Amino acid sequence: MTQCDRILQHMKDFGSITALEAMREYGVMRLASRINDLKKAGIEVKREMVTAKNRYGESVAFARYSLK
Repeated sequence: MTQCDRILQHMKDFGSITALEAMREYGVMRLASRINDLKKAGIEVKREMVTAKNRYGESVAFARYSLK
């Protein structure tokens, strides 16, 4: 199973994925590149920018990817 296959299956099973989830669960260090590969393969993926607080209370933004 390739990284793209794992990411696609994760989005099907759980609805979405973030870079942190991809790194922790599958060892994928460049999620945006794998998402680009999926898009080139004809898979429709949407990106939502999410804002949250880090452990220091600072606002951070990150992408959450899901299938259209």
